[in-house]
Amino acid sequence: MFQRPHFQILKKRLNEPRSFIQVLAGPRQVGKTTLVGQILENFEVPSHVVSADDTSEYGAAWLDQQWEVARQKLRQSGAESYILAIDEIQKVPNWSETVKANWDADTRSGTPIKAILLGSSRLLLQQGLTESLTGRFELTYIGHWSFAEMRSAFGVTAEQFVWFGGYPGAARLTDDEMRWKKYVLDALIEPSISRDILQLTRVDKPALLRRLFELGCLYSGQILAYNKMLGQLLDAGNTTTLAHYLKLLDSAGLLGGLEKFHGEVLRQRQSSPKFQVHNNALLSAQTPETLSEIRQKPEKWGRFVESAVGTHLLNFARQNDAQLFYWREGNEEVDFVLKYRGKTLALEVKSGLARSRSGMETFRQKFRPDKLLLVGAGGLPWEDFLGMEVGHFVV
Repeated sequence: MFQRPHFQILKKRLNEPRSFIQVLAGPRQVGKTTLVGQILENFEVPSHVVSADDTSEYGAAWLDQQWEVARQKLRQSGAESYILAIDEIQKVPNWSETVKANWDADTRSGTPIKAILLGSSRLLLQQGLTESLTGRFELTYIGHWSFAEMRSAFGVTAEQFVWFGGYPGAARLTDDEMRWKKYVLDALIEPSISRDILQLTRVDKPALLRRLFELGCLYSGQILAYNKMLGQLLDAGNTTTLAHYLKLLDSAGLLGGLEKFHGEVLRQRQSSPKFQVHNNALLSAQTPETLSEIRQKPEKWGRFVESAVGTHLLNFARQNDAQLFYWREGNEEVDFVLKYRGKTLALEVKSGLARSRSGMETFRQKFRPDKLLLVGAGGLPWEDFLGMEVGHFVV
């Protein structure tokens, strides 16, 4: 049984005296529910696990009922503590207020129920947490699987990871690429957009959001001005709408928009975003070619490699409260700039792509980064970089 690094962290926290609600946030199909199941299977503490995936008609009353079920089971078991785990919590209307009321009631009465909340929309979870549960929770972001994890669990090669990405549930389908692509499109992308964004957030132009996602995947690893996006998107509205939709896609673990690095003065809103998928499967599933066909096209393959490097950095940033940027000035460019624990790493990827002139020397003189790293031809092989912990390069 493969265990992600979060396993030991959550297990240790659940073994501690009741102090905080444990909140697990992350994209669909990265193993949040499996992680909780693995812990509870080998845990001596009894538990009650439910999902709010199909409970919209019940609302907050359903949540109150589940909490009461846990209290009754605790009394019947005679155990010293009890675990209540609720999946897709963000789908319950006014969930944060209801959780607060029940958690505080248990605190006053000394009822030892430990709560685990899971959700696939980080933005909606954080909104609820900051509105009602300040000081009562610990948030753990469960991101996409890295190459090191996919290699350890499924024997995936670096080349396969660049193409198929890091979805563990889809790993057994890769021998049939057409079947794999349909699974990613129908079972991963569509639910993430329709159920985690459109059903839970006001989106006035859902077709535009979908088209923005498709365009962003197509241009993953590339900088595209909002005004240029408007020219490629029908009924695009304005740049503010596009920026908002990109934020929603990012919160669902689908597509991010990296902002330009400005040193200590951050003026990100004035910059054009650099598209970056969170998982390369989102890119290749929408690409007509197969892996063997793409490998015969060095220019296209180089884009996939650079995008995979970006996913590795982006997922590290999201899981470790780091910040990921790009930098460009005139014809000079630095592919990625990572800020982590007060340190700055400037990273350039050489994958064989025709590109702007390297701006590493200009960037070094202007911003004095703590470390510089070249990935690809003439530097650290991209296969090695994908298998290493990003934090080791910064601190």
